[in-house]
Amino acid sequence: MRKDLTKTQKDILDFLIDQIKGKGIPPTLAEVATKFGYRNRATVQQHLGAIEKKGFIKKNPKLSRGIELTLEEKFFVPKPILGEVAAGNPLTIYPDAIDTIELPTIARMPKDSFLLRVKGDSLKDAYIFNGDIVIVNPNLEPKNGQIVAAILGDAAVVKRFYKKKNEIELVSENPEYEPIIIERKNTSFKLVGIVVGVYRSMEKKKAV
Repeated sequence: MRKDLTKTQKDILDFLIDQIKGKGIPPTLAEVATKFGYRNRATVQQHLGAIEKKGFIKKNPKLSRGIELTLEEKFFVPKPILGEVAAGNPLTIYPDAIDTIELPTIARMPKDSFLLRVKGDSLKDAYIFNGDIVIVNPNLEPKNGQIVAAILGDAAVVKRFYKKKNEIELVSENPEYEPIIIERKNTSFKLVGIVVGVYRSMEKKKAV
């Protein structure tokens, strides 16, 4: 059984996966160092060595791009995207899966959680961008300031959540968007879940 990765190791492995899946070639040590702000490539070597010992990669020291994913078929599993959620104006939600994505198996998916694709730029200051996939956990009670997915009538949004005495306020992370104010007694409002993760693929889709 492979040992758990540290956060730094996971971030580096995510970068390796994105580069190999997106560009078709692994990054060099210099590229990894630049990505994570390391001045010394020996630091990169130490992290890669630890990741290799835990069974996620295999290194070939004779090659500048000698990093290979091991058991690559187990790194990604197809997951359904159940709808689109607006970071901006509300969008229509869909009753069935609209797409699938190959999500890394190291991505944490809590029980009963599901995926939604973000549309719009109202959460850009929270580093959630158009096209990102958010992981939504429906089993958590929201706390003020958390990012939530919610339904308003027949549309869905993703915003920061604030519960006040007589109303609920859904706030963007972009000054161009006004908050959405909802009366507590509004029956068309339903909280879907708490956003607990964001997945962004560096792979560019080909234009159809």
